[in-house]
Amino acid sequence: MKKIISTPNAPKAIGPYSQAVEANGTLYISGQIPINSETGKIIEGGITEQTEQVMKNISAILTQAGYKFTDVVKSTVLLSDIANFSAMNEVYGKYYTQNPPARAAYQVANLPLGVMIEIETIAVK
Repeated sequence: MKKIISTPNAPKAIGPYSQAVEANGTLYISGQIPINSETGKIIEGGITEQTEQVMKNISAILTQAGYKFTDVVKSTVLLSDIANFSAMNEVYGKYYTQNPPARAAYQVANLPLGVMIEIETIAVK
């Protein structure tokens, strides 16, 4: 059974998709970009600030669905510049201190709204 997950504590979808979908004990979180849900605007600053906001958005969705970062099994990180990998990794690592999930990271040509990072996440209970 498919359940749509939505929270006002993460940015609203900017297209025809859900913040997250839960199916059979697995939570699929759509790619999160560094939008502050309170202002609806992209966070100012560099990759460190943008990664922090993305992780806060993921946290809000995990919490709404009754999951934690320890339930995350896979992340996909999209970067506008792979040179930002190290700085992103430093922030990302603060959220996965033990038994981190599998992960892939790619540099892509463009991201929505010109942001520097997008992360999609899968969690399992």
